[in-house]
Amino acid sequence: MNKVTKIALLGLGTVGGGVYKVIQMQQEEMERKLGTRVEIKKILVRNIQKAALKVKDPSVLTNDVKEIMQDPEICIVVEVMGGIEPARTYILEALKAGKHVVTANKDLLAADGHILMETAAEYHCDLFYEAAVAGGIPIIGPLKSSLSGNHIKEVMGIVNGTTNFILTKMTQENMEFSDALKLAQDLGYAESDPTADVEGLDAGRKMAILASVAFNSRVTFDDVHTEGITKITAKDIRYAKDMGHVIKLLGVARNTDNGIEVMVHPMLIDEQHPLASVNDSYNAVFVRGDAVQDTMFYGRGAGELPTASAVVGDIFEIIRNMAFNCCGRIGCTCYKELPIVPAEETSSKYFIRIRVEDKTGVLASIAAVFGNNSVSLAQVIQRSRREDCAELVMITEAVKDRHLNDALTILRGMSIVRDISSVIRVD
Repeated sequence: MNKVTKIALLGLGTVGGGVYKVIQMQQEEMERKLGTRVEIKKILVRNIQKAALKVKDPSVLTNDVKEIMQDPEICIVVEVMGGIEPARTYILEALKAGKHVVTANKDLLAADGHILMETAAEYHCDLFYEAAVAGGIPIIGPLKSSLSGNHIKEVMGIVNGTTNFILTKMTQENMEFSDALKLAQDLGYAESDPTADVEGLDAGRKMAILASVAFNSRVTFDDVHTEGITKITAKDIRYAKDMGHVIKLLGVARNTDNGIEVMVHPMLIDEQHPLASVNDSYNAVFVRGDAVQDTMFYGRGAGELPTASAVVGDIFEIIRNMAFNCCGRIGCTCYKELPIVPAEETSSKYFIRIRVEDKTGVLASIAAVFGNNSVSLAQVIQRSRREDCAELVMITEAVKDRHLNDALTILRGMSIVRDISSVIRVD
């Protein structure tokens, strides 16, 4: 094997900069771990002058991708640009040139992962993407190898650190959503435009990838039902706590007899659940298999060095495959074509908070609407009275989403109902 393995980075932002740092940190250990030294020969950047401040040798910088694609010495391309284009074009070009690829691009994989995987297989290349889900937590590799002897029944997790930080502050410090979001932005956990995080879109893309790998059937972002945390209030969190629950934004994917259920939404989970104690910006993924039963993977779900750790781990894996001429041994694992269960056909228990007129017969009228729409109530509590208005907090039995929505539509049209303040799933 060559004593030097030459690679290229596409991008030198947060993750790219982290990859550069980790490889520098590993230089002395690489020959013992791999039998070769990893050399970053080229880094594609937009602004060479600005990027020069981040590297030891500015001569590695380029803004011409051809210098990477047409260089036969570069055998691994690491895409850490993000976004759909030009990342998609560059990855396909690299694979067609016989170069192996590592990517952290969840947006691209959740939309067009099958195209990338098929191209990698056609050109006998490795395409690894551990860093695309849960940052530094190893989860893709274990699902494809260590847990491959299982029929995976469920993957559930906290896969977005920004929303978990916000909900943690709302829980521990009684903050409202807007205040917790501002704190997250001030500390650098949330972007100036936090939509992808707080509306569940980022988590939805990650769950599409996880479901595809776990259930061996293609799932895209468009298949994932997403709800965010913008409607969660400090009052909801207090009520949940009183009932022995915490509220988390969860990605949930289940392999059922009717097909794959895959959603992202806030959920009340029992305070004894393993995910309940995952706080701040940490991530955790809970996996249930028929043989292994329950396992949980926990750690930093984002950040410069944790994400870079996953990227560099993939680079090392490819180099080991190259040494034994076995690249492409674990490619696309989506050999099934399972249907996606529409969200309205899934079932869950629900926490519902309603403000109603404080007068005789109101509760009976509301219970009748629920009963007429196949919604059974497990618990009803009248929590407060103010200005001729009472607040009802209810927990339902498991009910199909469409039946609950039918009932809520009728309730919103009733004069005795002031507003339906919260509707949150319960595990």
